[in-house]
Amino acid sequence: MTHSGNPFGQVLVALVTPMTADGEVDWPAVEKHIDDVITAGADGIVVTGTTGETSTLTDAEKIRLVETGKDVAAGRAKIITGGGSNETAHAIELYKASERAGADGIMIVTPYYNKPTQAGILTHFRLVADATDLPVILYDIPGRTGVPIKYETILRLAKHPNILAIKDAKGDFSEVSRVLNQTDLMYFSGDDANVLPHLAIGATGLIGVTANIAPAPYRAIVDAVNAGDLKTATAAHQQLEPLVRAVMTHVPGTVSAKYILHGLGRIGSPRVRLPLVGPEEWEAAKIEDELALVTGVDGADFSNFRPDRNAAAGGALPKVSGTTR
Repeated sequence: MTHSGNPFGQVLVALVTPMTADGEVDWPAVEKHIDDVITAGADGIVVTGTTGETSTLTDAEKIRLVETGKDVAAGRAKIITGGGSNETAHAIELYKASERAGADGIMIVTPYYNKPTQAGILTHFRLVADATDLPVILYDIPGRTGVPIKYETILRLAKHPNILAIKDAKGDFSEVSRVLNQTDLMYFSGDDANVLPHLAIGATGLIGVTANIAPAPYRAIVDAVNAGDLKTATAAHQQLEPLVRAVMTHVPGTVSAKYILHGLGRIGSPRVRLPLVGPEEWEAAKIEDELALVTGVDGADFSNFRPDRNAAAGGALPKVSGTTR
C-alpha cells in the first residue's frame, strides 16, 4: 500500500503509561495525559513503546491504549502503536489487532534477546509489514535489543512499500546521512539529546521521552527548523538541555518522566511495574539538581515542583501479568 506524505506527525511523544500506586493502568490519567501533550503541541503519540512499559503490559492493555489514544486525540494527533514482540508470530497478531483498534501506524522494534542475524531481522520486519496496511516505523535501538539494524539491511527494508520511516537510537550520524541520501525513509530522532542535530541533517521529527513533560519546546524546534530558523531552534535546544539530562541520564526515562510528572501534579502516581523501580534517594537527588537548572522551558514550570520519593520507591506487581501470546 502506498502512503503519501508523512502519516506520523513530526513531534511524537513516547508516551508513559500512568499507573495507580498498585501498578494498574490509571485510565483517566492516561486520557488526561494524552490530551495534555496534544494540547501542548504533539502531533503524534506512540503508545505501548519502551517508555510506555510495553514489556510489562498485557496485550489487552496495549490494544486499549490504542483505542483510548484514538478517542482522546479525535483527529488532532496520530496514534502509533509501539513495542511489538521478539516472537514474529506474536508481533503480527498484536499489530493486526492494533490496526483493528484504529492505530494510524506501527513502530516495530528489532527482535530483542533472541539476537537474530540480519537475515532474521529482515524477515521479521518484512513479515510484520506484510501483515498490515498501516505505515511502518522501524525502531533501531541496539542498546536495548542487543543487535543493530545494519545499514545494508535498512536499504533492503526501505524497498518495502509499507516501511516508511525509522526511529534512530544509535546516534550514528554518518549512517543517518547515508540512509537519507540513498532511501526515501523518514528519520525520527530516538535520542532526546540529539533531536536538533538529527533535524539539522534532514530528519523528519522526533519520538521523545522528555516530550511527556514539555512537548511545546520540541514543537518550537521542529517549526523553526522547518522555517530555516536555526537560531530559534538552537535557543530552544539549549533551554531543554538540563531537562533532557534530568530525564535521560540517571535512571530509565520511564522512571524519571513519571517521577517528574508526578512532582508537577500531572499524574496521580509515579509508580512503575517491576522490574523497573522508582529512583533511589541519590538518583532522585541528582534528578532534582538537574531540574533546578531548568529555566524558561515552555510548559515546564518547576517553581511548584513537589517530588515524592516515597511514592516513587520500589515497583509494582500488577494483578494480571503481561503475556507472550
